[in-house]
Amino acid sequence: MEGKTIVITSGKGGVGKTTATASIGAALALQGKRVAVVDMDIGLRNLDVVMGLENRIVFNIVDAVKGKCKLKQAAIKDRRIENLFLIPASQSDNKNALTPEDMIEFSKELRREFDFVLIDCPAGIEQGFENSVAAADEAIVICTPEVSSVRDADRVIGLLYSRSITPKLVVNRIIPQMVENGDMLSHTDMVDVLSIELIGLVEMDDHVVISTNTGIPLIMQKDSKAGGAFRRIAMRINGRVDLPIQIPQTQGGFFKKIRHKLGLSR
Repeated sequence: MEGKTIVITSGKGGVGKTTATASIGAALALQGKRVAVVDMDIGLRNLDVVMGLENRIVFNIVDAVKGKCKLKQAAIKDRRIENLFLIPASQSDNKNALTPEDMIEFSKELRREFDFVLIDCPAGIEQGFENSVAAADEAIVICTPEVSSVRDADRVIGLLYSRSITPKLVVNRIIPQMVENGDMLSHTDMVDVLSIELIGLVEMDDHVVISTNTGIPLIMQKDSKAGGAFRRIAMRINGRVDLPIQIPQTQGGFFKKIRHKLGLSR
């Protein structure tokens, strides 16, 4: 049985796509799946740093696609998580080094080798986006609770539908107190605007910065709320579609709900 290719995209840069790709990929691998995460941000790669694998790069995706090396030579195996592999982007080429046709052909080989292939799509909707979505079966759109992020996500969702790719939504960097105060968009507002299936809500978490700077996978940090959210997102991708989505909330909001259930609300 061939694997599934999922592109992780957003339109807007800086919303957490690379962290999401690394975290979901690591979580799927810990669930027993053979996973490749592919950095398509050619010329500006970062996924290798987030995964702590930057010192082990010899070949990259351009080398593999162009036949300068075999897929197995370009795929770097993670030493901490069994079955997790990184295919890094080239740092010396630009996004025009590959074409959508190149990626469609290369993805056939990836699907034979891996259960899941996660494509980390660069920001924007130009050549890098075209290459990243060319062979995707599904898409995950990462969006933060900001008007500019929602607007760019809406544009990307339209482009994905035009290519017959079904997108699903992850709302990232939620600050519950700001949502409660009405200073930040709520996830229900965002789902209403974007009209796609929601598969995860990720709270703002300082552990993301620690993970990015140390290369330690976010999902391996037990106290990380974001890590927990990405683990649950991976479980849904892996077939647990009935798993409830946990809504980030303030401590006060939690006890407020408990009081309401006990009939103690004023």
